[in-house]
Amino acid sequence: MKLAKYIKSIRYKNSAFRLYLLCVALRIVLVFAPQTGYIHPDEFFQSVEVFLGDQFDLEHERTWEFNNTFPIRSVVVPYFTLKIPLSFLQFISFYSDFYFGINLINSYVFLVFPRLVMCILSFLNDISLYSICRAYSLKYETRLLALGSSFVMLVFATRTFSNTMEMTLCSILLYFVSDCMIHSNTIIYKSEALQIKYQKATSTSERVKLYKLRAALPTHSLNRVVLIATLCVIGVFNRPTFLVFGAPMVFFWLLRGMGTKTVNFVDFNLRITLFILCAAPTIAFFTIVDSIYFGFLTTGEIQMLDISINNFVFTPWNFVKYNLDSSKTASHGVHPRYLHLLVNLPLLYNVLGVIAVFSFAKLVYRFLSSDYRNLPRSQSIIGLMTSAVFAPLAIMSYINHQEARFLLPLTLPITLLHGHKLDGISFPNPFTEDRPFFRALYDKFVPPRITKKTILRIWYTTTIILVIFYGFLHQGGVYQLSAHFSQVMKVKSPPTNVHLITSHMYSFPVAFLNTPSSKTVHIDRVTRKKYRRGRQFFINELGSADITRVLPIVSAIVNSYETESRGKYSWRYQIYVAMPTSLSDEFDELYKRNMTQMKFSYVRSFYPHLSTEALPNPRREYGENDVFSVSGVLSLLFNFARQFSLTLYRFET
Repeated sequence: MKLAKYIKSIRYKNSAFRLYLLCVALRIVLVFAPQTGYIHPDEFFQSVEVFLGDQFDLEHERTWEFNNTFPIRSVVVPYFTLKIPLSFLQFISFYSDFYFGINLINSYVFLVFPRLVMCILSFLNDISLYSICRAYSLKYETRLLALGSSFVMLVFATRTFSNTMEMTLCSILLYFVSDCMIHSNTIIYKSEALQIKYQKATSTSERVKLYKLRAALPTHSLNRVVLIATLCVIGVFNRPTFLVFGAPMVFFWLLRGMGTKTVNFVDFNLRITLFILCAAPTIAFFTIVDSIYFGFLTTGEIQMLDISINNFVFTPWNFVKYNLDSSKTASHGVHPRYLHLLVNLPLLYNVLGVIAVFSFAKLVYRFLSSDYRNLPRSQSIIGLMTSAVFAPLAIMSYINHQEARFLLPLTLPITLLHGHKLDGISFPNPFTEDRPFFRALYDKFVPPRITKKTILRIWYTTTIILVIFYGFLHQGGVYQLSAHFSQVMKVKSPPTNVHLITSHMYSFPVAFLNTPSSKTVHIDRVTRKKYRRGRQFFINELGSADITRVLPIVSAIVNSYETESRGKYSWRYQIYVAMPTSLSDEFDELYKRNMTQMKFSYVRSFYPHLSTEALPNPRREYGENDVFSVSGVLSLLFNFARQFSLTLYRFET
């Protein structure tokens, strides 16, 4: 998998490859645009929020997953993919600010820089797919186009999810396993061919020559065992569900050559043993680093050799224990078992996801019909990719909490299996002549072929819609709101406490405010006394709770400051409320009925923004008769469009 070879093999005259290169450029452009869409809080709070706070000593929120008493997230992978790049950013920012007056420590860079790192890593998926296709003489141009133009690569691949890193690690592992498979198959074929010739040889000199040729063949049984074992450990510590996605790949690596004359169960058991032994050092390294980071193991204890089993934390096991408790996973949402197969797979992979569902149904039908000859061979590349899709999919479907991003590791195998079908799909009837009813039903409702033009039209239309929705529209005002408050907090003189109340909005990334941490202990240079900066930004997040809770919180904040002003201290404060514009009219009515002593004013709206918990209502302000006039139609459209925003209000104190 050499990058130079990858670049040299580019076929510029191929239209599919030119479109792929255009999609590569688009992937990079969308990072810098930037995408304001906010898919899920985990894209910030599982890595960016924590490590921005640690690196730049900023006010931030550490989620329960990084709880020092029961941590379920390893910090090693984010440390290398985020902490070290952020250290480099801090170094560069110092000199850019000193020589050019350009400060790189701001909310825009905080959003874009981690995504740029993930974007660079995402190309490992492309290179892995290309390398596998070249090794097995598969058509790579259309498959690369399917990968590069997919909604997954344009949006998810540049986000800081642990699932995104899991996808990249699975793609790399698939490449190494497939490379080992073809290498072993080649060596075994040559070895057995030479063995047959050796047995048929009549002269001693010919036998000696064939024996030397067979002995000169390279070894293959333990090929890349250290690399594959290390990669698996990294994947499991990054996200323990890697056990589910990586197990079929490791099994195929262990199974190479089984059933031939040169490979037997001794080789199989030896591979397992050495795989475990090679994984042990990496497991120890990750465990020690996590134990030190979360405070289970201290340098003092190491120096005094006062170490016991209680000084170590194994974050993957904590993750598994947490998720084995169905009541805890249910707190994040309970979904039906079929959601991954029938909804999430088509959502992520578009046409290819639908084809994968039908492919799964066809495989099940052939298996139940005992048509084993048409099933993928156990040691073929198709067998590997099929197992890498449907075995994890079946296991993941048993978990009661299911999100589309959990299936990101299926990206490469699905693309390799079905990516070439963007050129057109044929639907041969799977039912035999002895099942005339089902055969006739299939011929009636299933088209024999869908043309390339139709498939591409569906593919690109769906991709554009999903990129706009998840890349820019969904919760798109949250980042803009944080960028706004990062400017507000800079000009607070004299010091003013800012309270933000949010409703029907995802978690607010506090680190993007770029304000010094209130938990850091400082030492006064004159008095040498220790002190901490006072916290100046406070947030009350109501989630999807009824907006009637907003005004009581405002009253409680005002009353607390009025009580303190009667005492020794008097604080300046400001209160803001942020909510989807679709709720603004309802909030205005609530204010008129319940609060008259304080006035609130409109600050600004952030476009675009859509909260699925508070969808826009185009008929909110207009009656039935208004829609029959031109002005009524225009008013409806304007009212509907303005609701695709996040509105910020300020209460006058």
